[in-house]
Amino acid sequence: MNGLLAYGRMAEAHWREHCPQMVRGLETEGRLQEALLEAQERTAEEMDQLLRDFRKEGLTPEQAHSRAWELVREKYILLPPEQN
Repeated sequence: MNGLLAYGRMAEAHWREHCPQMVRGLETEGRLQEALLEAQERTAEEMDQLLRDFRKEGLTPEQAHSRAWELVREKYILLPPEQN
C-alpha cells in the first residue's frame, strides 16, 4: 500500500485527537506516515482473515464485518487515549 486509505486516515484523525504525544514523537522521528501505513496494513490483513473465518462459520457479510471490526479496531486504529 502506497498511501493512506480509510483505515489510515481514521487512525491519523483518532491518534491526533487522542494520542497527541505519540503523534508528536512519531513526527519528530519522521515515522508518522510509516506508523499509519503499518496500522492500516495490519488492520486490513486481520480484517480480511477474520471476515473469511466468520463467513465460514455462516455469518452474513454484514455480521462478519461488524464482528471483525469490533475485534480489530482498537488494536491498531482506535488506540486508547493518552493519560495526561
